[in-house]
Amino acid sequence: MTKHQVPAVLIHEIEQELDEEEEEMMGFLCRDLAPDLANADLRELLMALNEREKLSFLGLSELLYRVKRFDLLRRILKTEKATVEADLARSLRLVPDYRVLMVEINENLEKEEVSSLVFLLRDYTARMKMAKDKSFLALVIDLEKLNLVAPNQLDLIENCFRSIHRIDLIKKIQKYKHEAVMCSVHSQPVYVNAHQASLPNLSLIDPPYSSGIQNVNKEKSQIGQSVILAEPVHMSIQESGPASYKVFDDKYRMQSQPLGICLIIDCIGNDADMLEETFRGLGYDVHCHKYLNTNTMNQTLIDIARLQKHRNCDSFICILVSRGNSKSIFCTDHPFSGFPLEQVKKYFRADSCPELLGKPKLFFIQSYIVPDNEQECTSLLEVDGNNENILTNAETPWQATIPQVADIFWSHCKVNVSTLEKSSNSSSYYLHCLAELLCSPHKRKLSVLDIHTELNRKVYEWNKTADPSQQYSLLLQHTLRRKLFLSAT
Repeated sequence: MTKHQVPAVLIHEIEQELDEEEEEMMGFLCRDLAPDLANADLRELLMALNEREKLSFLGLSELLYRVKRFDLLRRILKTEKATVEADLARSLRLVPDYRVLMVEINENLEKEEVSSLVFLLRDYTARMKMAKDKSFLALVIDLEKLNLVAPNQLDLIENCFRSIHRIDLIKKIQKYKHEAVMCSVHSQPVYVNAHQASLPNLSLIDPPYSSGIQNVNKEKSQIGQSVILAEPVHMSIQESGPASYKVFDDKYRMQSQPLGICLIIDCIGNDADMLEETFRGLGYDVHCHKYLNTNTMNQTLIDIARLQKHRNCDSFICILVSRGNSKSIFCTDHPFSGFPLEQVKKYFRADSCPELLGKPKLFFIQSYIVPDNEQECTSLLEVDGNNENILTNAETPWQATIPQVADIFWSHCKVNVSTLEKSSNSSSYYLHCLAELLCSPHKRKLSVLDIHTELNRKVYEWNKTADPSQQYSLLLQHTLRRKLFLSAT
């Protein structure tokens, strides 16, 4: 046994004293420390951490403190609660703040409330085993496996708490988010969000929440990084993929064959054929789907995001056409408030789809807005607005890493659903103009931003003469770092 290891007899004595619920909490707290032992029992997990020199007396004391077994602190480890709190105050921590937060929430939930959460999330966890007696921590693990919950991705849980009226738990999450942002700013250089005057109401970028971990072995925690750079950076950056190619000057590389995968999901059915022809003509491998329900669409997004083909492509395009509201799409079954648009974006970010790291990802969304009083159900999982603390850090040095939320182009067009009722077979004017511009040999030579400017002009010209109920609202949000041309460059 090395000087850093804990005697096995102490681990044995502690494990014998814990009940099933406490063992589950302790295993959850250690989940990030040994991902390869996620299914191990507590004794096996603690012994493995001990052998790997990831468990110390301080770490073991923290685990007992987190599960509120202060009696074992005193009797077995011969230390006091106040001593552990003093160590934690000095950032001598083993457990990530995110895991601590989830355990604290778990302790504040009644069984009936957990059952309600399981019910509310059934559309997202259809493929998981959803037992009636599932604990909140087990539910969180299921959501982590589906990439729906993470240290920097808590909107889904937060909105579920809003539905069961647990505002106190929402405040806990918001406090964690704020402290994580502040920790990331003051601890080490990271990419943070900056306001951009040209992009009002920016909701595309996620704040760089991190767990703020500093464990006793000084292992570096991974902090989500995101930035909107105030000015272009003219340097070559290593891209992902086996080709190991560089991006030169201020243009994205667009030379692969095909240029990328283009996913089209048309739940209305009026535009899919036109869009498929347009993007095939541009050199994309088009995957076209019509009339999908929420579960099928979610699985389709997951399957497309996992394709290894992205590795050899230079870009990705996603087009969604559906009824919806300003923040979700309803697909064909309209469950609750629909499928959050923010989740669509997250599936293809660099942290979820590393094959697209550093490559442009374009989203074109046509939403036929259903008025609130005509929606079938009240809002359940609506995405929060911009209430996060967005910080600027102009002096943050550029590093040879690419922010996970960079290189996204998000064009979202909204029109009242009555447009379909008046002419059920007509194409979206927004998508019609987009296809027209992309098919024009002259316009195709323009950058994507210039094409969208022309698209804006056409849409606003339409609105001048259209009935108010038929007018389109078009919003562009982007984090492109270079000029993008949808042609070989």
